[in-house]
Amino acid sequence: MSDQSLKSTALEPDASASWHRRFVTIYGMVALTVVLFVVFSILKPDSFPTLTNFQVLTSGNSTLFILALAATIPMVAGKIDLSFGYGLGLWQVMALQWQLQGLDYRIVILMVLVGGGLIGLFNAILVEMAQVDAFIATLATGQCIYAITYWVTGGRQLTDTNGARAANFDALANWSLGPVPGPFVVAVILGVLLWLVLEYIPVGRYLYAIGANPRAAELTGIKRRRYVFAALIASGVLTGLAGILLSARQSGVAQSNIGPEYLLPALTAAFLGSTTIRPGRVNALGTIVGVFIATIGISGLMQLLPGQFYLEPLFNGLTLVAAITIASLASRRRIAKASAPVTAPAGPTSGKPAVPDHVPARTGANPTSSAR
Repeated sequence: MSDQSLKSTALEPDASASWHRRFVTIYGMVALTVVLFVVFSILKPDSFPTLTNFQVLTSGNSTLFILALAATIPMVAGKIDLSFGYGLGLWQVMALQWQLQGLDYRIVILMVLVGGGLIGLFNAILVEMAQVDAFIATLATGQCIYAITYWVTGGRQLTDTNGARAANFDALANWSLGPVPGPFVVAVILGVLLWLVLEYIPVGRYLYAIGANPRAAELTGIKRRRYVFAALIASGVLTGLAGILLSARQSGVAQSNIGPEYLLPALTAAFLGSTTIRPGRVNALGTIVGVFIATIGISGLMQLLPGQFYLEPLFNGLTLVAAITIASLASRRRIAKASAPVTAPAGPTSGKPAVPDHVPARTGANPTSSAR
């Protein structure tokens, strides 16, 4: 998969299309989210549309929410980062391991965030300075991170048996704003901030320009390398934050193999988000919609068919295929439309240029000569 396959205009709605077609193009996924919620609420009225289920889903998927945002930022710049899933696994391990070694939880939080940024910096060096394809570079980085995680844990589950972790650290995942879990509030705030940055601040337009055409962006004076570095570092920091919240939620337990499980769902949400709100653009609001679709769809199916654990990877896989297929088909239609020859409208007389009504025709006159 090439980085340049992420075209920011691939699904832009046709201005000449009818209003209902444009509505489906822009808000179709939002409507699908509502339809899924209504259908599952009707089929499982006692368990699905309840406050308890809402709290469980929002609390349990806050990590996925933040990771999807972490995947979105590099994608805006035309880069795919595959290391964030493995980074999540490492940082939820280190957030516990460093506390078991006696470090203060506040220092641990800072170290995890800085470490996430350093991984993003390393990815940026590979991609921008070494000119390694982002897909390959971040996949290789992810495998190295995975190896480090197994080295730290010895392939075993870490458990806090002595109460070494701070109670305030666990509180990061247990607080709430009224009935809404705190981690979900944090994820929503981050999503809104990312949307504001991408839509209303120049850095957002620069990132979109780089993602659409890096060379053209450079020719207009945009420091491409600087913004790609910033995008990958920001992705790494968000990955570290997700690892902190996941570690706090697990209450003294860390598993070395948990990170890659989040990779495909987060990418699915980001790709699915590029088909809605701002079709053709990877965008924060679209990513939020993608997370909601995945959360509602998987939860509803698991309640309808309990114990069928294959449903979650199947849903994620099919949704990702559908999102990429929609983007590919729309991109081909747009390219075909742009490549179509433009025919000039015919004049009043076939094969002859049109003559304005107020200029009399002059027989035998040379059109290039001046009137004497």
